[in-house]
Amino acid sequence: MTTHVTLEDALSNVDLLEELPLPDQQPCIEPPPSSIMYQANFDTNFEDRNAFVTGIARYIEQATVHSSMNEMLEEGHEYAVMLYTWRSCSRAIPQVKCNEQPNRVEIYEKTVEVLEPEVTKLMKFMYFQRKAIERFCSEVKRLCHAERRKDFVSEAYLLTLGKFINMFAVLDELKNMKCSVKNDHSAYKRAAQFLRKMADPQSIQESQNLSMFLANHNRITQCLHQQLEVIPGYEELLADIVNICVDYYENKMYLTPSEKHMLLKVMGFGLYLMDGNVSNVYKLDAKKRINLSKIDKFFKQLQVVPLFGDMQIELARYIKTSAHYEENKSKWTCTQSSISPQYNICEQMVQIRDDHIRFISELARYSNSEVVTGSGLDSQKSDEEYRELFDLALRGLQLLSKWSAHVMEVYSWKLVHPTDKFCNKDCPGTAEEYERATRYNYTSEEKFAFVEVIAMIKGLQVLMGRMESVFNQAIRNTIYAALQDFAQVTLREPLRQAVRKKKNVLISVLQAIRKTICDWEGGREPPNDPCLRGEKDPKGGFDIKVPRRAVGPSSTQACQWSPRALFHPTGGTQGRRGCRSLLYMVRTMLESLIADKSGSKKTLRSSLDGPIVLAIEDFHKQSFFFTHLLNISGEPQGRARGRRTGAPISWSDRSCQARSCKETWWSTPGGTFLPPRGKHTLSRRFQKLRKARLSPAILVNLCFDQFVYKLADQIFAYYKAMAGSVLLDKRFRAECKNYGVIIPYPPSNRYETLLKQRHVQLLGRSIDLNRLITQRISAAMYKSLDQAISRFESEDLTSIVELEWLLEINRLTHRLLCKHMTLDSFDAMFREANHNVSAPYGRITLHVFWELNFDFLPNYCYNGSTNRFVRTAIPFTQEPQRDKPANVQPYYLYGSKPLNIAYSHIYSSYRNFVGPPHFKTICRLLGYQGIAVVMEELLKIVKSLLQGTILQYVKTLIEVMPKICRLPRHEYGSPGILEFFHHQLKDIIEYAELKTDVFQSLREVGNAILFCLLIEQALSQEEVCDLLHAAPFQNILPRVYIKEGERLEVRMKRLEAKYAPLHLVPLIERLGTPQQIAIAREGDLLTKERLCCGLSMFEVILTRIRSYLQDPIWRGPPPTNGVMHVDECVEFHRLWSAMQFVYCIPVGTNEFTAEQCFGDGLNWAGCSIIVLLGQQRRFDLFDFCYHLLKVQRQDGKDEIIKNVPLKKMADRIRKYQILNNEVFAILNKYMKSVETDSSTVEHVRCFQPPIHQSLATTC
Repeated sequence: MTTHVTLEDALSNVDLLEELPLPDQQPCIEPPPSSIMYQANFDTNFEDRNAFVTGIARYIEQATVHSSMNEMLEEGHEYAVMLYTWRSCSRAIPQVKCNEQPNRVEIYEKTVEVLEPEVTKLMKFMYFQRKAIERFCSEVKRLCHAERRKDFVSEAYLLTLGKFINMFAVLDELKNMKCSVKNDHSAYKRAAQFLRKMADPQSIQESQNLSMFLANHNRITQCLHQQLEVIPGYEELLADIVNICVDYYENKMYLTPSEKHMLLKVMGFGLYLMDGNVSNVYKLDAKKRINLSKIDKFFKQLQVVPLFGDMQIELARYIKTSAHYEENKSKWTCTQSSISPQYNICEQMVQIRDDHIRFISELARYSNSEVVTGSGLDSQKSDEEYRELFDLALRGLQLLSKWSAHVMEVYSWKLVHPTDKFCNKDCPGTAEEYERATRYNYTSEEKFAFVEVIAMIKGLQVLMGRMESVFNQAIRNTIYAALQDFAQVTLREPLRQAVRKKKNVLISVLQAIRKTICDWEGGREPPNDPCLRGEKDPKGGFDIKVPRRAVGPSSTQACQWSPRALFHPTGGTQGRRGCRSLLYMVRTMLESLIADKSGSKKTLRSSLDGPIVLAIEDFHKQSFFFTHLLNISGEPQGRARGRRTGAPISWSDRSCQARSCKETWWSTPGGTFLPPRGKHTLSRRFQKLRKARLSPAILVNLCFDQFVYKLADQIFAYYKAMAGSVLLDKRFRAECKNYGVIIPYPPSNRYETLLKQRHVQLLGRSIDLNRLITQRISAAMYKSLDQAISRFESEDLTSIVELEWLLEINRLTHRLLCKHMTLDSFDAMFREANHNVSAPYGRITLHVFWELNFDFLPNYCYNGSTNRFVRTAIPFTQEPQRDKPANVQPYYLYGSKPLNIAYSHIYSSYRNFVGPPHFKTICRLLGYQGIAVVMEELLKIVKSLLQGTILQYVKTLIEVMPKICRLPRHEYGSPGILEFFHHQLKDIIEYAELKTDVFQSLREVGNAILFCLLIEQALSQEEVCDLLHAAPFQNILPRVYIKEGERLEVRMKRLEAKYAPLHLVPLIERLGTPQQIAIAREGDLLTKERLCCGLSMFEVILTRIRSYLQDPIWRGPPPTNGVMHVDECVEFHRLWSAMQFVYCIPVGTNEFTAEQCFGDGLNWAGCSIIVLLGQQRRFDLFDFCYHLLKVQRQDGKDEIIKNVPLKKMADRIRKYQILNNEVFAILNKYMKSVETDSSTVEHVRCFQPPIHQSLATTC
């Protein structure tokens, strides 16, 4: 018994719903729901079949079969919608983590309660597919009977079976694609088994069957194939179905894109079902039973078609998975990877524009006369005029269908073939697959073409909508005239011949057609018609007046299906929907007349004359579109609304409206989400788009996607600017303020409210707004990191400091965003952007080495006083070419334009040198692994120089050097010694390549050695800092100050007890798991064992470089005196003395010194080689410059010898002597530790005292 509820009570109950607390206290930002639109459907699905008492009984029975099969197709469509819209429920349900969880029973009970209705749907779906397969196979078995194969089967019947095949293909593919269906059933089954809900064997068996049904891919196809193969001759019927689809597709006997694509899917899936163990489609093709070459041509032209909704399928997949494909692969061209011109919409735009212009021009002519001026609306037109309007309406529908199909097919192909960074340079490597399929998969020309085509579709729909009443009247008059002329006039002659020849079957069919559709002038058939007696017409002819009407049926007529019920002049629904059964009966009976099979030895076609057969075939073909045209009110709207276009949302012409809306939504002052009138304004905007005939699906995909896209960008920009403002130096901000430059903080915003939206209701769907925004912000984070690294890659090594701060700003942005959303860890994002996930080194490491090799080593000079490298005054190599950074929005850098300017100004002070800040940054960014890679590569460069270029120059210069060059006695004075050395070393001084290539190569070696040294120093500082930070957690405490009378041990024990709770390893050993204990011990060990604790990379570097100096030219031949070379110039230190003499010579006024051109790296290279060769003491003792300096300091003379000022040269020598001593001290510090480690025993070699020459000759 129902309870009466008043309207006031119902409204109050609805108001109470607003007070219900949401489970997660989500702030409400949703607009009120829109009104419900009701649309009646008067499609009777052949329920009126028994009213056609004048028709052939067998076709009435066939209509009954059609009715039941259509009901099953509708049910299959509902299951397809269920699968397509299925979203995982089990993901939203809390999971039981362990068997000891106290609330696991409650969780399982709620899981069963939530998932049981959904699993029941899946169970019904499994039962339905069984029933549908059995029904389809029973129909196939009945039609494949030996006697039944000789009989006529209508095209409508074959197409209905083809729709069944399409339904099986769609359901099977949807089931395969939806993993969430299997997950939900598994979660339900797990919970039900725990609660023992399935106790009886039957339930357990059905659950097992459902699990197998969902788990096995292509289960529906396999079952259908297995049941079909046991039916004898099933391939013949399937061949008929495929042939009818080929015929319809070839002759364009379709109107909507879904009909077109259904024909193609039936061809492909039908061939797959025919090709098996029992039959072979290639044998059928050889027998001319089917035409595979024609199907191959269709599939090559149209490779991808929509499957259901926005899912697609490649038609060639049906061919590739068939049983006999491999041995017949050469017969198919559609399976080869190629781009069909069908998917190049830009090339088709010329034809589309031409068709649009011509049709619009013709439509405008009729529109101006019929609608705008109002003339002719009430006047009666001729049959020709109605026919022109009828053809115009049909062409308009066909154009709408053709253009919509173009959009759908291109969109589907793009989704299946996403682009990549190689095909589209604008596509980043980190782009998601959907982004690569939509956002980056279209050129600007294609986007424009999409907008233009969809604008044509919607514009044409509007124009045809204005003429709907005119078209309705013309269509009904034309169809009425065509039917009556055909039945009352055209069929008179075959009826006369049939009566004369006493063809009773033919007479019954013709009379049934005439009685079904004829609307006689006087209300009854003329009794004196000669054709009824088989007689000829009189000489004056027999006058048959065919009426011209467009009248609506009464209720009785509508029930009895009078012929006049077809033609409702007002465009109502009753007449339109009621004509389906009548047209089916008429077309089926006409088809039986011209069919090649009739159930007897002689067909009815053979009893008809050729012209009559052609007339029936022509009428049968034209009448195919009658049903679509009688429903013209729904056809153009269906296509123009976007329900059938399937256009990509970002390229629709409505995106312009959506973009206009979104700008007003979130561009308001204060950063609020909605305008001042809030959700009511938002609702009105949605209503406005709806009134523009934009379907709900396109509305969601267009507006909401654009909204999320823009909103995510704004949220990311806000938090990026916030991070940049927080990290900006406060003193710099204050200093800018003193000069009147204000760097504002980002204004407060309420994005937290939006980020809490987990289930926004939109058009019946629950949307996780937080998840959608998270996806886009995650992509923005990746792009921001990639842009930071790309910016570094486009500049020299000095920009690495800026790179570190860009990464720090991104790190802080990531931390701020993680408070409201779940993002990947920053380290994981950074490794992916740096291409360092699996590779041992990333983009930063590669660029650092690239800059070191091509710019730093050859073009920078080291200054030991400032401890910096600066660019050389005279570059000897060209500066390398670098790619320019991409132009991006300001929020991908520091957050905003003011912040970008401020940070650029700050980091411009790091641009003109490479010093300790840069080396510390390199250590932090590259880490141990990156530093090891860079140093290993630098050693390779040093090796190639020492064993290649420098070695060849050394050999040449040793030959140029004087064989013997003794140090002059002090009595000669400094001018004489200078002149002596200048003469002895004349060839070295005048060697053309000495001050260019030789010094340049040595400078590169010196810079490489200095880089390794400074990197180790910076790394040691970083490690010491880490050790000091970790000391309290490792029980490493400093010695405390003690007063008199206090004991150090007591104070230290007290301090250790105080910091004992911070000692990490003992704490985890007491409370942690074995795995945690092992990790803690390893971490403690790795923290303590640092390179700065007694280890040195620079020692290893020097040892490796010493191994490169094995050529005898570096050390010279063994000394003749058995001790050492004194005056001979055969060792490297003598050659270096000569080089040092050259660059110690003062230069002219407009000339550059060696310091300006090569820096201290030149000296570091020479001194390093001398130390590594063990020639330092001999160099200090026998150096030419040092000897000159000693004498000049003693006599104090200042003369100009051979244009060389003696005093200035002595000053330069002293400067380089100090530098050399400093270099030797640093190198000996590292080399002594190496020698001490390698040998603990001092080897002493004894020499005989020298013998005077007079004594030697005497002996």
